[in-house]
This record gives sequence, structure tokens and C-alpha cells, in this order.
Amino acid sequence: MSMQQSSDRFGRVAVLMGGTSSERAVSLDSGANVLAALQAQGIDAFAVDGIPALLELLVAGKVDRVFNILHGNKGGGEDGVLQGLLEAFGVSYTGSDVLGSSLSMDKIRTKQIWLSMGLSTPRYARLAPGADVAAAARDLGLPVIVKPSCEGSSVGVSRVFAESDLAAAVELAKRYPGELLMEQMIVGQEYTVAILGGRVLPSIRIVPAGEYYDYHAKYVADDTQYLCPGLDGDDERAIGALASAAFDAAGCSGWGRVDVMRDADGKFYLLEVNTAPGMTSHSLVPKAAAECGIGFAELCLRILETSCLREDS
Repeated sequence: MSMQQSSDRFGRVAVLMGGTSSERAVSLDSGANVLAALQAQGIDAFAVDGIPALLELLVAGKVDRVFNILHGNKGGGEDGVLQGLLEAFGVSYTGSDVLGSSLSMDKIRTKQIWLSMGLSTPRYARLAPGADVAAAARDLGLPVIVKPSCEGSSVGVSRVFAESDLAAAVELAKRYPGELLMEQMIVGQEYTVAILGGRVLPSIRIVPAGEYYDYHAKYVADDTQYLCPGLDGDDERAIGALASAAFDAAGCSGWGRVDVMRDADGKFYLLEVNTAPGMTSHSLVPKAAAECGIGFAELCLRILETSCLREDS
């Protein structure tokens, strides 16, 4: 496809980034990379920072399509609010629709869907205001993870090994909107599986230099190891099938990433779905795509093409 054909096919593409969520910095980094890749391929792409700025352009009729790389919720683009807005304006966009986005952003309700379908995920407790946190931890069994139910990028996450540390973990998680989630901590290896246009990409095993794959390991450190494919043979097929089933069960579409843990016995546990994954130099979807011979620029184009599938459905 020539540059002119690309421009004609996609029209004016708003690369939506930034916003006001806790993941703003990561989103701006991702968005700058995507914007440069699309423009280099002759696509009429331009940056838009946040939903209010996008709304002004939509009202003015200056947007034909949206590449959503706006991470998070409450000012981010992964909670279904943006998707509903674009549906109302009849503008195509990348990523999951209203249902898939809003459901996947809520880790508690995603777990409920997975469990109802027999898909393995760590045991959990919803921490309502005033809940007996110590009792919940004893029921699940230490160690546990405490986190906001509607945040990403490891924001507000604590690993708790002793009851005496529970209060601090809850206070950290309460800084962010939404319900609190306490989850059985799976000790083992961490993996992620990317989905692109219905295709399951090779898994990645994540090996942080430190003990955990936290925000620093994800976006700052250069010593985290990424092994791709993360598994082989039947194990690789099994994690891919599980990720695909989890993605579909949550109502997701287009592209995304499913995070998985594997314990010492080899059992897989689903953690969460990311419907607008990072596209930074440290991000995982580009690494999995590269293993398939798909460079960053082509990956961005393929993600943009998934917005056309919604027009055809």
C-alpha cells in the first residue's frame, strides 16, 4: 500500500494519548512512538492529549479515526467512556469496544467472568469500606497482593507477607479510584501474551533483575530480561489458548495483552487484560511482534487496521 493509499484509507487519525490518569507519562511516551511510526508511513496522524481535546475535534468534524493509546481510567481511555463517546460520534477506533474496555478495567468483575467460565485466576477478596482486612488475608493465606481494582502499570500495588503490613498496603491502594482487591499471591514465573487481530503472538517470560516486575522494572530499568517465546511445545500452546479464551471472555477485540502467572507446579493463573497496552521502548507487545518478524512501524499499522474491522462488522 502506497503512502497516499494509506492516507486515503484511514483519513485523519487522532493518536489519543496523555490524559489525566495515573498512567499519563507512559501514555505520552507510547503515543509519541505510535505517532512517529504512523506519520513515517504517510498516514495523516496527529497527536491529541486527552478526551476533552478530542471532543472539541469530534464536534468540529476533524477526526476520522482514533488510535487509542490513552492508558488507564478516570481520564484514561481504557474504561469504556472514550469508546462510548466515539460510538456516539460514529468514529472508528482501535482496541476493545465499550463492554470489553469497561469490563477489563475492573479486575474484580473480570475475575468473576473468568471463574464463571472455569478459567483459572488467583483467589481473591473484594475489600469493601470497613472490611476486616486481616480476616480476608487469613482466608486467602499470606502472602497476598493488595491493589486498586481499576488501575494498571502496577500503580498502587503492594505485596504483603505479614499482617502488620496490611494497613499500609490498603492506604496506598485507597489513593486511587475504585474498589480494592486482595489477591492470592502466586509465586512463580510471570508471562504475558499479546493478541493482535485475532492472532495469538508468542508468549514472553518476564525476568526482572529485582524480586518483582513493578513500575520501575516495566518502564525505567534496562536490566529486566524478556524471553520470547517464553515457553515451547505444549506449554506454549496452552498459555496461548488460555490467553485467547480470557481475552474473548472479557469481551475484548482488536488488540491487547493478557498477563499470566505460572506456579511451581506448572499451573497457569490469569491476572488481567490490558486493552491499550504500552508502546514504549520497554513495552511487551512490540517485543512479541518482533519475534514474528513484525517491526514497530508495521505493528502500528496492523493495530490501526483493526479499527477497520469494526466498520465491516
